[in-house]
Amino acid sequence: MGNQCGRSSKTANASSSHGSKNPLSMDGDSSLKKSSKKTSTGSDNSVAQLKREASTNQKSFNLDYHNAATTNFSEKEGSKTVGLKSFSLTDLKNATKNFSSTSYLGEGGFGCVFKGWIDEHTYAPTKAGTGIVVAIKKLKRESSQGYKEWLAEVTYLSQLRHENLVKLIGYCSEADSKLLVYEYMQKGSLENHLFKRGVQPIPWATRVRIAIDVARGLSFLHGLETQIIFRDLKASNILLDTDFNAKLSDFGLARNGPTGDKSHVSTRVVGTRGYAAPEYVATGKPHSNANKCTTWTC
Repeated sequence: MGNQCGRSSKTANASSSHGSKNPLSMDGDSSLKKSSKKTSTGSDNSVAQLKREASTNQKSFNLDYHNAATTNFSEKEGSKTVGLKSFSLTDLKNATKNFSSTSYLGEGGFGCVFKGWIDEHTYAPTKAGTGIVVAIKKLKRESSQGYKEWLAEVTYLSQLRHENLVKLIGYCSEADSKLLVYEYMQKGSLENHLFKRGVQPIPWATRVRIAIDVARGLSFLHGLETQIIFRDLKASNILLDTDFNAKLSDFGLARNGPTGDKSHVSTRVVGTRGYAAPEYVATGKPHSNANKCTTWTC
């Protein structure tokens, strides 16, 4: 029987059920503007179908309006992808045993996360224990905000690759079913290791290494030709692999930073209370000024 996605868990690739609800979010974001730049052919193809779908879906928003799909990100390090794998819903059902309770990893504001298995080369679904393991995030059908975050995740992670950003392998978009397929992060979120009872404390040397990994991920985003504001940095959005290498995850709230001679962008206040920089919460203006770099992490 398929999992009903009604309980909370905090395991590999699963974000906190509290942190994903975006309590600081306010309606409207009139500052988002169109970009005239073009992506590489592969990335453009991977979102072209979603653009067409967005124009007819009442719960969608325009990718050009979001100001990411048509932006050319020029990296100092890292690279652009040539596109994502488009999975069918049947593929992902087969990969997760029809989203069974035995494949269930956790649940957040976006939806549920399941463990699945696919072929390393063809990405076709395989039996458990064969091929590579992936984390499959399934959007709640009733979540209109979740759809926007799903689309933003596809938009950004279809174009960016870096060792400290979680790898998005592909997506599924069939009718009301919206899913994302990620690399599997064996140690789960940093939040689990800091706050969950019964978990072995992380040595200080490892904590410092994790902090450096996170800083590298943010530095990469801020060093792009078109800078990216992550806007939701917190322990539950930092995933760890088997060696405790850290990667930023959940780009649902990300947006482009200021361009030209602008020092900030006006934006609706989003993120998680207690993690967002106070001056950003007060003004709604993330700055690129080096003295105010903490606001980039909102």
